[in-house]
Amino acid sequence: MSHAAIPVEVSAVEQVTPLIKQFTLAPVAGEELPPFSAGSHVIVVLRRKDRTFRNPYSLMGSRDRGCYRIAVRRHDDGRGGSLYLHEQVRGGMRLEISPPVNLFPLDRMARKHILVAGGVGITPMTAMIDDLLGGQVPWELHYVVRGPEHDHFGRQLLERGGPVHLYYGSAGLDLARVLAGQPLGTHVYTCGPAGMIAAVARAARAAGWADSHIHHEEFAAPPIGHAFDVHLARSNLTVHVPPEWSLLEAIEAVGVRAPYLCRGGVCGECETDVLDLEGELVHNDHWLSAEQKAGGRKIMPCVSRARCTRLVLDR
Repeated sequence: MSHAAIPVEVSAVEQVTPLIKQFTLAPVAGEELPPFSAGSHVIVVLRRKDRTFRNPYSLMGSRDRGCYRIAVRRHDDGRGGSLYLHEQVRGGMRLEISPPVNLFPLDRMARKHILVAGGVGITPMTAMIDDLLGGQVPWELHYVVRGPEHDHFGRQLLERGGPVHLYYGSAGLDLARVLAGQPLGTHVYTCGPAGMIAAVARAARAAGWADSHIHHEEFAAPPIGHAFDVHLARSNLTVHVPPEWSLLEAIEAVGVRAPYLCRGGVCGECETDVLDLEGELVHNDHWLSAEQKAGGRKIMPCVSRARCTRLVLDR
């Protein structure tokens, strides 16, 4: 890992909706876990017999250093990390996590906060609300789920009080109405499906909001693609990248260090120079500009890959 791994024990596993399990992670040997701020995530290391996953998950709720909580949505057609957590991880098991990293903080200069979440995207919002409850800065939450069987976290937040709005289906959420006429200095934060994130950004810009007041978190899962080979120039190694592996995972598997913070294409930490390419890069990140992607001289190995006969990276 890019940082020293922290051993934790799974102290509780709870099926909270048909698709989401909540995991409570406790420190080993009674030590306290590092403090974290609202919006933080950790990388969870999942060691399967045939491979290792390192997946980012937002930290939930109050910042009790005696335990962390994460919520994981099951993806049956994903790469296998969520299935491993849902099917293999039980109470009492040991895992490793990274120290917390915050790429999605509340803006402390904001005069109001509007939180918009969909499904498991509520997880970072729970910690934000813990900060905002009882404070002097006004806020409101708009939370969309599929139906009553998926509203576990919404019901919890409604019971705590505050301006929480729960919707069954996205049709009930009128973003133009929510974002229009807000006080100067209001910030909006979105976490959820890509379509929701894009819709909030469009509605905010249409209402005259500056981009600096529009925040989102979206960890892109590395997509399955064509197998390819990559040569690592500094390490003088040629690495095969299978269809279901990310480029970053394949680099790590041969012992080459590649830094990261999010593993989801948003932080920029793993940005790598492309020294030679015969073929095309398949960019899946949210970091590189359109011009950089078109130029073909940079790649984010955590989520992006290639369709090529030759690829040489500066690693």
